[in-house]
Amino acid sequence: MVDGTRMRRGVGAGVGALALTLAVAVPTYADIYAFTDAQGVMHFSNVRAKGAALYVRSQPNKNLARPGVTPVAPSDKSLERFTRYDEAILEAAMLYQLPQELVRAVIKVESDYDPRAVSSAGAQGLMQLMPETALRMQARDPFDPRRNILAGTRYLRILANTFNGDIQLTIAAYNAGEGAVARYGGIPPYKETQFYVTKVLHFYHRYRSLKSTTTASFAD
Repeated sequence: MVDGTRMRRGVGAGVGALALTLAVAVPTYADIYAFTDAQGVMHFSNVRAKGAALYVRSQPNKNLARPGVTPVAPSDKSLERFTRYDEAILEAAMLYQLPQELVRAVIKVESDYDPRAVSSAGAQGLMQLMPETALRMQARDPFDPRRNILAGTRYLRILANTFNGDIQLTIAAYNAGEGAVARYGGIPPYKETQFYVTKVLHFYHRYRSLKSTTTASFAD
């Protein structure tokens, strides 16, 4: 499904080509709108043009600490955690037509496979969903591993569709928000986001190269 750069469009993506239109000044968090022109090309923009519909609603930055949030660092060190969620990962990957290795890589970097993890910004669970994102992605309980994985993978699918299947922009948007990627027309110049993209891609390619899915295989 992935050649290392592009991902095919999946569930709910519609038909036709895609184009991303950027405004001169895009806020860090920006709603993304979509419309299809007469030639069947689907356009995405942070500016609401006539006839455009809301495609992705902006979300708070998951990297900024929030007052009143009690962080919970990943603490599950059991090797079994790396294969404990295999069924849910496979289900989500097949449903949203994404490589399960990408889902695994995001889980590894976000929470190290600990469903109890909470970031200082309030991101929760295996795929570190912000409460607003979890609600949008229909995860009523973001600490439930299966619901969290399904919701996080659905969000990855939306981002992949938004950024024309570019895996690097999809990963960057998952970390920094789609508005930041739209604003800079690529991976934002944030050290944390750039490091995040590198780490996720490292694990993604590592998992794709594995001959077997043993618990030890996912540890490093």
